[in-house]
Amino acid sequence: MANLTITVDDRLLRLARIKALEQGTSVNALLREYLEAYAGAADAQARALDDLLDLSASPASRRGDASWTRDDLHDRGEPSA
Repeated sequence: MANLTITVDDRLLRLARIKALEQGTSVNALLREYLEAYAGAADAQARALDDLLDLSASPASRRGDASWTRDDLHDRGEPSA
């Protein structure tokens, strides 16, 4: 496991230690949990993007040999009276 050194205002660190102690944890544990969640969110986003790209490339996302003209795509039908 790697060590991380950060610079934090003394007052902020003191308040964080007090709050962590009240919650039965440590500042170190809180930072580790935050980084795990932060890194995990990035992994989840990357997996979701990969899934979306796979889906868009799959045959199920195609409409066979269908092709549309610009007019077909912009046809809004007759206005209702």
